[in-house]
Amino acid sequence: MGLLLDVIEGKEVPYTPVWLMRQAGRYMPEYRALRAKHSFLDTCYTAELACEITMQPIDALDVDAAILFSDILPPLIPMGFDLEYVKGVGPVIHNPVRTAKDLEALNFSPDSKFFTYIQEAVSMIRGTLPKSKDLIGFAGAPFTMASYAIEGGASKNYQHLKTMMYREPQAYGKLMQLITDVTKIYLKMQLDAGAQMVQLFDSWGGALSRSDYQRFAHPYTQEIITWLKKETGKPIIHFVKGAGSWFDVASDSQADVCGVDWTLDLNLAAKMCGNSKVLQGNLDPISLFAPQDVLDEKIQDVLKQAEGIKGHIFNLGHGIIPHTPVENVKFLVKRVQELTKK
Repeated sequence: MGLLLDVIEGKEVPYTPVWLMRQAGRYMPEYRALRAKHSFLDTCYTAELACEITMQPIDALDVDAAILFSDILPPLIPMGFDLEYVKGVGPVIHNPVRTAKDLEALNFSPDSKFFTYIQEAVSMIRGTLPKSKDLIGFAGAPFTMASYAIEGGASKNYQHLKTMMYREPQAYGKLMQLITDVTKIYLKMQLDAGAQMVQLFDSWGGALSRSDYQRFAHPYTQEIITWLKKETGKPIIHFVKGAGSWFDVASDSQADVCGVDWTLDLNLAAKMCGNSKVLQGNLDPISLFAPQDVLDEKIQDVLKQAEGIKGHIFNLGHGIIPHTPVENVKFLVKRVQELTKK
């Protein structure tokens, strides 16, 4: 059992555990060297490659947990979406769903090889990872998944997504339920294969107003969390980037841990949820580009915000971005461990 599980269970820990969203990826030279030989989807469909990449930050940074290396979008493939990762552009969905007719045209194939890969990868990683390190599985929350499925890629204003929400709420609901049902199976597979916990990423949830989040996003996320807790009893982390003023709504679920981005102080987040959740976060990822003396101040500020909260897992307020100096990431992990050592 690792330190994240200990914090979630309310046990005493020797220091505040730390892991980082996107801790495996483009900022690491080991990852770039491997990617020079393999496409991104190859790394997502090959258990050995996923295991190697997942282990890279464990070996290089000594973080307290590993998170399965993949992306949130490949589960859209068995739902019938034509997904491609285009160099210099990012993920592109060639058959976005924007009407009820588009939704009917999807070719759902639940026996996709993607699910077999997930089981193999998680099992292999858990067998390789030291027992003292927790393994986190993950999936995109339904709203964020739908944003890509409807927009066809990244978006600044979510015009197609919100138009479908407002004009065709039944078709939107049907798509969200499909994503919800597949996500349940996907996350349970990871937990059954050896993950100690899973995280639901709602990276674009902050694009919604409070009332729209309550109506069009949160019920589906709640359904996944409630079902997983009943089926597995294992811990769940729920992260909504941009929840801010409606963090009380985002934290209203059976999730054990709530992620907090850098725009909301941890102590304020604790008040908004009645100090009922372990909180995860919330250093601004751009702080990792600062001089180390400035970075040190930022780290200490996050730790000060965490004083008195139910439990704290140190993380960033979103993922590490490309070109982040690796030496600063190493400094961050070491300083959190040093500053909180009991």
